[in-house]
Amino acid sequence: MTAGNRPFPSTAEAKLEMLTLINRAIAGAEQQPLPPYPVSAPLSPAEVLHQFEDRILDYKAAFTRVPAGEVARAIGAALGGARRVVVPPGLTPEWLPGGLDMLRDDPPLSHADLDRAEAVVTGCAVAVSETGTIILDHGPDQGRRALSLIPDLHVCLVREEQVVQTVRQAVGAVASGVRAGRPLTWLSGGSATSDIELVRVEGVHGPRRLHVIVVGT
Repeated sequence: MTAGNRPFPSTAEAKLEMLTLINRAIAGAEQQPLPPYPVSAPLSPAEVLHQFEDRILDYKAAFTRVPAGEVARAIGAALGGARRVVVPPGLTPEWLPGGLDMLRDDPPLSHADLDRAEAVVTGCAVAVSETGTIILDHGPDQGRRALSLIPDLHVCLVREEQVVQTVRQAVGAVASGVRAGRPLTWLSGGSATSDIELVRVEGVHGPRRLHVIVVGT
């Protein structure tokens, strides 16, 4: 194809031309220093937990906080009527209520089995109070990524000491897992997206419903 008598440039040629023009435009310009990384005023442990709860509820997710001795009861309440529940192999057995059709992912369940499950119960690697974000590094108590992406309800257990205030602190907490080659999944509320007309659709990229249970001592 041509524009007048000049052929249209290839994609590579057009890219090179654009970058050349940019380089000419900024030649000799003084490089501006990067702005300092924003640092929040430190919060007390109690304030961090309160902030985390506030963010979770703001995402329209459910939140429960219980001592360790009441985790099984809290999980049973969070599951509601769900009985067919996926459980990663490393989750603490004592935390699981009785009467469930527990699907242990050992050996790995098929995607069809996961699709028939009503819920999944996992732990987490770390949680961020400022953003209400939960990070999974898919260790033994969290299982592989498919477990927390396919079932419609995700009940996530977060120990109090796993909640940090900032994203920077959370990144430091999962750095060893990343270096070991484990993937990360970042959750901020249930899965939701919007199309160009801002019509909200839930459950497209993961569970529609998220219930966070913070476990104390």
